[in-house]
Formats: sequence, structure tokens, C-alpha cells
Amino acid sequence: MDQHDIDLLEKHMPSDPELKSLWEDHVLYKKQVEKLESKPFRTPDEEQNLKQLKKQKLDVKTRLVAKLDYLKEQKA
Repeated sequence: MDQHDIDLLEKHMPSDPELKSLWEDHVLYKKQVEKLESKPFRTPDEEQNLKQLKKQKLDVKTRLVAKLDYLKEQKA
């Protein structure tokens, strides 16, 4: 996400609970993925968990970007 997207998020999050929730979920998944990826060795369960977290993070980011695109269209 570029700075314009971040600015748009900051502007609309206080009045849009769905947008705020999506952003918080994205940040949470990102931290969890980074924590698991930083481990030099992962158990098979951790590998499976990492794959699942990456899928969830991607899903949330897709929905977040779609919401931001909609807000951009409304602004135009």
C-alpha cells in the first residue's frame, strides 16, 4: 500500500468500523506471519499455520484494497 492508501485509511477508519476491522486484522496477520517467518526452523504444524495465516492475510488485504478502491471512486 502506498502513502495515499494509508492517508485514506486514516481518514475513513474512525467513521467506518468495517475498514478499521480489516486494517487491524491485516496488521495482526502480518505480525503473526513475520514472527513465524523469523524462526530459523519451523515444525510441520507451524508451517501449516504459516500457510493458513498467509491465506488469511491475503484475503483481508484483498477486501481492504477493494474497500479503498471503492472509497477512491466515491471521491472522484
